[in-house]
Amino acid sequence: MAFNGYSVIDFETTGLSPEYHHRVIEVAVVHVDPNGAIEGTYETLLNPNRDLGPVHIHGLRGRDVMNAPVFEEIAGDFVHLLKDRVLVAHNASFEARFLRAELQHAHASSPVANDEALCTMNLARLFLPGSRRALADCCAAFDISLKNAHEARADAYATAELLGAYLQQDPRHAVWRRYRGFAERWAWPTLAASGTPWVSRTREQPVGRSFLHDAMALLPDLIVNNDIEIEQRTYLAQLDQALADGFITLAEADSLHDLASDLHIEDRSRNALHTQYFDDLVAAAWVDGILSDEELDEINRVGELLGIAEEVRRDALVLPEVEQVHLAAANVELDDLAGAPDPSVGLALEPGALVVLTGDMEMPRSYYESMLTEHGFIPWSGVTKKVSLVVAADPDSLSGKARKARDYGIPIVGVGTLEALVRVA
Repeated sequence: MAFNGYSVIDFETTGLSPEYHHRVIEVAVVHVDPNGAIEGTYETLLNPNRDLGPVHIHGLRGRDVMNAPVFEEIAGDFVHLLKDRVLVAHNASFEARFLRAELQHAHASSPVANDEALCTMNLARLFLPGSRRALADCCAAFDISLKNAHEARADAYATAELLGAYLQQDPRHAVWRRYRGFAERWAWPTLAASGTPWVSRTREQPVGRSFLHDAMALLPDLIVNNDIEIEQRTYLAQLDQALADGFITLAEADSLHDLASDLHIEDRSRNALHTQYFDDLVAAAWVDGILSDEELDEINRVGELLGIAEEVRRDALVLPEVEQVHLAAANVELDDLAGAPDPSVGLALEPGALVVLTGDMEMPRSYYESMLTEHGFIPWSGVTKKVSLVVAADPDSLSGKARKARDYGIPIVGVGTLEALVRVA
């Protein structure tokens, strides 16, 4: 086949599983060339001829899709956008399953197996070691903006930018050849183009997100059994989706059970995942040291849905005394920030250290990159645990890269400190 690059897709759906008759209600496709540059964006709402599921998550209502096409009407045009390209998504097995089901509604077959779509969530293990699984967190490492999450176009576009960042880090990595090989073997169905107009959503105010939804973006990967690492990540990503609204329907519970079985995750491992998931959710919720009664109720309900014992839930939702001490100390430090010592004192860089730049600096970015290279350091694009230093135009920056650096305990310094460091290197 003629390799034209990548098709990054995102679906918004009425639920978690096509096996429980859930349907796609919005689709976006972003074309990325072989070098990682975005070439085009396509999107449409779809009428599933059923209720729309978690409206408060995707923000779509019946009136929004009433005049949208059904999938069967745009199937030919959609398939055309995928041909001769590697299929890409964040949590790609989810999209691959829904793609297969939607094409079946159009009396066609998908050639893409669940593990043959390139997954930016799983690629984080290679290019963002130590990152969390959420799309927003992976994007933050590269300062990629993700506004209006859970809109197909926004998620697909951010995923496309993330793919481009991965490609820039290592364009010769074997993973690109592997998935190109899958794409070369795919025989896409021949479906006539219908010319049916695609209908974009009307963008009004962003959908308000719950405290629980935001806390889940801070959850780390949990690995109970290294032999099924990818399978566990896939299960946890679907668990994130199910719990984002604070409850699990019977259909979602059945779907999660079926998914665990399909992924060969035994009950013991699944229970261990649930326990660690709850512990990490509580830790993420306590980051600011405050939980309202409503937030406490939400977390307690999630713990109950995960099968966490009542006494364990009760103990977890009390801020530990040691954390209270740390929080009080942090508040004292914030009050006296002006007199705080320079965090760069005693800082030194080893040859070959990875250094990330962020923000609009006085000189062009290439100037600082050349400075680093000349002194034996490596300019790096994404913040991972392997990075030694982040240099910011504003060391108090609230950028995604700066937030990730603080998460990992990586020093953040200004340009002046960088220049001083390279002089003594």
